[in-house]
Amino acid sequence: MTTHVRSSWRAVCAPVALAAVLLTGCQSASGGGAEEDGRLEEERPASVSPAPPRPSGYGAVFLAVDECSSFGRTSFTEVPCTSERAAARVVARHDGTVREGPRCPATTDFVLHISEQRPSLDEDGDGAVPQGYACMRNLQPPHPGDPGGGGGPRTIVGDCVYGLGDGKVRETACDGKGKRKPEYKVTKAVDARSACPASTALYVRLGGTSPVGCALPV
Repeated sequence: MTTHVRSSWRAVCAPVALAAVLLTGCQSASGGGAEEDGRLEEERPASVSPAPPRPSGYGAVFLAVDECSSFGRTSFTEVPCTSERAAARVVARHDGTVREGPRCPATTDFVLHISEQRPSLDEDGDGAVPQGYACMRNLQPPHPGDPGGGGGPRTIVGDCVYGLGDGKVRETACDGKGKRKPEYKVTKAVDARSACPASTALYVRLGGTSPVGCALPV
């Protein structure tokens, strides 16, 4: 009799105990609370941390806007703008070629042409640097891209030029300190030659929305 009662107790209690475990497990998983002994907490899958955001600034994209390059026009590297090697800052950055892409800002000092590269790993991790160009501004004077500065990729109002013959001109410093003395100064940019003052002695091709430069002798 005793044996029979004990056997029945075991048979009844086993599913009850199993149900209690299952119920406890469900409550713990849905409620998110830790058990006092910590055993169920340890058995939960480890949480996966989200991937860190892509870095911004130096190194995220090769020569992005506001990043800096070392000295050199044909051989250069990207460096932090606080580095003693930093020479110029990127004021605009475009893919493709200068001829096909947008114009650099008016006071750009020089342009860096970036050849397409496909290394195994680059700054942004995609294994490629597309062909493009960076419009650069020197961190320190001189600034040849400023009006009258004698250089830069664009001729703008305030610049001086000298004649090369065959209707061509080249920019030079207005202060006369360049290799060639200035002969004309661009005083106005207009849509068409007819809009230039009557005293205009030379028309200079500027490009952009006001493509004609009206120049006077200096």
